[in-house]
Amino acid sequence: MKVLVTGGAGYIGSHTCLALSTMGFEPVTLDSLVTGHAWAVQWGKFEKGDVRDQDFVSALLDKHEIEAVLHFAALSLVAQSVVEPLRYYDNNVSGTLALLAAMKRSGVRKLVFSSTCAVYGVPPGLPIREDMPTAPINPYGRTKLAAENAIMDAAQAGSLDAVILRYFNAAGADAELRIGEAHVHESHLIPLAIHAARLKGEPLKVFGTDYDTPDGTCLRDYVHVSDLADAHVAALNFIMGHARGHRFNLGTGKPASVREVLKAVEAATGHPVPYSEAPRRDGDPMALYAANDLARDRLGWQPRHLDIVEIVKSAVDWDAKYVDGLAESA
Repeated sequence: MKVLVTGGAGYIGSHTCLALSTMGFEPVTLDSLVTGHAWAVQWGKFEKGDVRDQDFVSALLDKHEIEAVLHFAALSLVAQSVVEPLRYYDNNVSGTLALLAAMKRSGVRKLVFSSTCAVYGVPPGLPIREDMPTAPINPYGRTKLAAENAIMDAAQAGSLDAVILRYFNAAGADAELRIGEAHVHESHLIPLAIHAARLKGEPLKVFGTDYDTPDGTCLRDYVHVSDLADAHVAALNFIMGHARGHRFNLGTGKPASVREVLKAVEAATGHPVPYSEAPRRDGDPMALYAANDLARDRLGWQPRHLDIVEIVKSAVDWDAKYVDGLAESA
């Protein structure tokens, strides 16, 4: 089966192309390379272009005889979305609408959509279940929810069969270190802590040390990127036999605190993580972690990497072996 992977040159998209190829699918990556990397496209074919170009995408679907689409292409920096909300709506919402229109034109009705736990905002309880209210607190989360709603409405109308995957904090790297996380503007805790430990970046800021948690810092659900990739393959298989729209959380259900992450980075690098304590950031929930029962029961998905030390170790190994050179050549 030939599968179009929009944003397949990005972090999670490229790991999913690897998983697809391993399982016998033929991925075709569509990426503008605005945030993705050409070196990450190592499996299947590559087409450079913008998902918002409906005519181009429709022609691409026909050219490669695509049977399903995995849609990762999006801007995803929360802080940037606050400063540039219209850019996020144009890319994340308009891009999804253009893709849906191109799929309808070309007769492709199977879609797996990359979403986020940011659609929940500050949850009313823990762990977070799919039936909890969605109340995103930043433009990034709101654009993802708007895209979700468009997809689910199209599915309800009978023109689309879709799986929406809301994942928590993606982390780690491919076990063989063929690909990994390498953002031009890094905002994720684990790579920032690694860079601080290796004296490649600024000392880390820990925002909030007075939360009602075991060590006073925020709790987050870190899910290994290879587990996320496996979930997309499972979702693709699922949607081949199930109509309409479906939503699933992807997380381990086992949160780690900021201080636990720093200890894991220190253990993996052999260096302390220089950091300073800062006040809480507005809108930062004390804890976010998933109930993943639905994905386990319906998709047959079970995360294999549950130990934060193991997850961090893979990220450290990737950073030490590749990131420096790749960042210079990107």
